[in-house]
Amino acid sequence: MSEPSHIDDLNLRFGIAGVAQVVAGRGAFPKIRLTTSAASAEIYLHGAQVTSWIPAGSDEVIFLSEHSHWQEGRATRGGVPVCFPWFRAKAGDPTAPAHGFVRTKLWQLDSITSSDEGAVTVACSTTSDDATRRWWPHEFLLLHRVTVGKQLRMELIVTNTGSTSFQFEEALHTYFRVGQVQNIRIRGFDGVSYLDNTDANREKLQSGDLVLTTTTDNAYISAHGAAEILDPDLHRTLQTAKENSAATIVWNPWERGAASLADLGNDEWRQMICVEASNILGSAILLETGAEHSMTSTLSVQRE
Repeated sequence: MSEPSHIDDLNLRFGIAGVAQVVAGRGAFPKIRLTTSAASAEIYLHGAQVTSWIPAGSDEVIFLSEHSHWQEGRATRGGVPVCFPWFRAKAGDPTAPAHGFVRTKLWQLDSITSSDEGAVTVACSTTSDDATRRWWPHEFLLLHRVTVGKQLRMELIVTNTGSTSFQFEEALHTYFRVGQVQNIRIRGFDGVSYLDNTDANREKLQSGDLVLTTTTDNAYISAHGAAEILDPDLHRTLQTAKENSAATIVWNPWERGAASLADLGNDEWRQMICVEASNILGSAILLETGAEHSMTSTLSVQRE
């Protein structure tokens, strides 16, 4: 939560008239509101989290739960959470926050720039501190660079600022808004192996398009290509392309899983699907001191 004076100062420093404005969002968290001829979007400094992207001529692409917690130290259900430096539960420490600690941190706003093509780029950063060292003893700089336009491009850059190497997992945990999850098809994984987290992470092989019929938590390994979500109800195809990402996660809690999540409405699972660029498990990144690693996810929409 931020004081109004802090948000006003951010807007004075970084706002662009008619294009970018820093305002108080839900929970009084600073929110960057972007409006261009190409798209509109919203990004919270809480977690450096994209919570809305509406390309011109299209409907909302990003799912955001109406039951999300907007509180310090709590994750927001929906949008595009940044997962780092581990994914899911931390190995060997069940008390550690799920999906790491940066998605509940207040990030620093570094810059907002616009281009002649109508795209706007927002850069946010966060670093290691006493709170992160409680869970993970390494020194890092994390930069999230989001470019909003006809496409939504998200680049996560990790720099090792310490004196020893470290290994990390990462994900841009994208929640897509869909008409009815039972009716969508996900294309791009035919012949790709995946680990089924609903079945003790057993390795299985995808055959054809993925059609969801129950709780799904698949980690597609050696999946470097784009994935497409074919949505007949909203008459569109959503695509997530990526760079320097070797795994893609597909997740939906279905009815039983949603009932156990206080920040997800009982029927909201029907309107969402997570398809996310990641490097996890066997594709975790080893980063030497002084080195950096960049992972990019680019979203686009094709109307039918």
